[in-house]
Amino acid sequence: MTRQPGHLTILLVENHEDTITYVRRFLEHYGHEVRVGRTVQEALAQVEQKEPDVILSDIGLPDGDGWNLLQQLRLKTKAYAIAMSGFGARADLDRSLAAGYQDHLVKPFAPNKLLDALRRAEQWLGNR
Repeated sequence: MTRQPGHLTILLVENHEDTITYVRRFLEHYGHEVRVGRTVQEALAQVEQKEPDVILSDIGLPDGDGWNLLQQLRLKTKAYAIAMSGFGARADLDRSLAAGYQDHLVKPFAPNKLLDALRRAEQWLGNR
């Protein structure tokens, strides 16, 4: 997959419109392409259309959860995966890692936490 330095294609999986608007604008400000899936089914369809570099997914979704979603997505993509959730207990972080996420951001998170996760994603993508 060829991409410009500093430019990532990010699949944002989130069902809260305010969060979608804020995160999308933030990511686009930094030059990233953002595609949105509001449900598990929409996220799966988005990956069929274009494979992302990064998956940024909420855990609580209307038609399932981000943990099971990632297991389904792993059949289609090796994208770097970042969970974002209001669930911040150690068991939740461990479950995200066990599901295949490389990062877990606890909502609400500071913008620099997301930027740090994206830097790790770029480094990981460069080492593949």
